Amino acid sequence: MPNAMISALGCYVPPRVLTNFDLEKMVETSNEWILERTGIRERHIADPEVATSDMAVNAAREALAQRGIDATEIEMILVCTVTPDMMFPSTACLVQKQLGAKGAWGFDLIAACSSFLYGLTTAAHLVIAGRHKKILVIGADTMSRIIDYTDRATCVLFGDGAGAMLVEATDDDSVGLIDFINEIDGSGAPFLYMPAGGSRMPPSIETVQKRMHYVHQDGQQVFKYAVRKMYETCQALLDRNGIKPNDIAALIPHQANRRIIQATADRLGINCEKVIINIDRYGNTTSGTIPLATRDAIASGQLKKGGLVLFAAVGAGYTAGASLWRWAY
Repeated sequence: MPNAMISALGCYVPPRVLTNFDLEKMVETSNEWILERTGIRERHIADPEVATSDMAVNAAREALAQRGIDATEIEMILVCTVTPDMMFPSTACLVQKQLGAKGAWGFDLIAACSSFLYGLTTAAHLVIAGRHKKILVIGADTMSRIIDYTDRATCVLFGDGAGAMLVEATDDDSVGLIDFINEIDGSGAPFLYMPAGGSRMPPSIETVQKRMHYVHQDGQQVFKYAVRKMYETCQALLDRNGIKPNDIAALIPHQANRRIIQATADRLGINCEKVIINIDRYGNTTSGTIPLATRDAIASGQLKKGGLVLFAAVGAGYTAGASLWRWAY
C-alpha cells in the first residue's frame, strides 16, 4: 500500500496589519499586556470584500504552482475552517470552482483550531487506502468576522490567514505519515464557542443585540486544558513510536499562545531552537496556523527533506491531536 506524503505548501495572509498599538486605540489594552500574555505583536486582517474562500484559493494556487501541477489533477479538496463563506454551499465547493479543479470532490471540516490537523489525517488515510493520489488540504479562517472588538480578552488573539498542503501518494517508505493521535472532549464546549447562528439558537434581533455571534472564551479553562493536552498527545505519540525528543527536527504547534507552546516544548524536552513560533506576526489564525508555521520552518532551514516534524493542536470542542511525519521535500 502507498503512504501519504506532504508534497507542496502554499500560504496567504491579507496585506492589512493590525498591531497591538492599533488595538490600544480600540479597546482597553496595551502592547505590553498583550505581549506578556500571548506573545502577539500584530495580526493580518482581511478587507471587507475578502472571504475565506478567497484566501483559501490564493494559498491553494501557491501550493499547486510549487508542485508544478494543474488544478485538474486534484481529486479532493478539504477546506478546514470555522468561518465558511456561508452555511451552504460548502466553502470547498466555492474553492473548487475558483481553482477550476474539475472532477474533484470535497467538503468543509470543522474542528476549530485542530481543523487543519484533522484534515491532514483524513486526507492521508484516503491516500493510504489507495482511493486518491492527490488531495488538497486547506486551512483558512477569517476570524476577524466573528471577533468582538469590544472584548479585550478575545480581540487581541486572532488574525486572518490561510495555508494549503498537497497530500500525495508515495511508494517511498522513507517519507510521509508515520502516526497520529486525535481526540475530542465535549465537556470543553462551554469554554470556547460561538453561542448563536446554529440550529439551537438561530439568528434573531436578540442574539445580535447580545453579541452572541462572536467568539466567547473562558481563557483560564482553555489555557489549562491546552497546556496539558498538547503535551500529553505529543508525548504519547513519541512514546508509541519509540522516538526521542532530540530526534525531532521541528515541533510545529498550533499558534494560540506563546506560553502554551513553550510549556509544551519544555515538558517534552524539545530544544527551543526546534520549536516553530510565529504567533508574534500572525496571531491565532485558527486553521491557518500550522501551514503558516510550516512555511517559516522551511524558509529558516529548520525543516528539510527527511526531517521528522511533529504537528500538534488543541482547539474548541475540546479537540486535540498530534501527527508525526517524515518531511518529503
